[in-house]
Amino acid sequence: MSANLGLVRSIYADWGRGDFTSAPWADPEIEFVFADGPEPGSWTGIEDMSERYTGWLRGFRGFRAEPEKYLVLDDERILVLVRNTGRGRASGVEFEQRSVANFFQIRDGKVVRLVLYWDRDHALADLGLA
Repeated sequence: MSANLGLVRSIYADWGRGDFTSAPWADPEIEFVFADGPEPGSWTGIEDMSERYTGWLRGFRGFRAEPEKYLVLDDERILVLVRNTGRGRASGVEFEQRSVANFFQIRDGKVVRLVLYWDRDHALADLGLA
């Protein structure tokens, strides 16, 4: 297993337990992107990433991001097909979303770019894998 794949697996180990609070894996100038979905946008830096992702997660209780498949694209890029589960904080409605994909670009042991896709097909098309 490559070091970069090990890094991404360790991130999901935390996320799988619902721990989204620390980011020692992130480059200080990480580019964090919601590629699609209801609130697409791009932010730079750990503080902006943390603020944006924490804000989004506030809408849920028991949110979990569980990897279904890791696709190592090259030495720096990994795409993870993800299953998200949780419960709406306000509605209490349980959900399961299997269409998600997360893209990690890694340099020198740090994630320099993290792109969250609500639509796997969009991710595959963006990366030339469709």
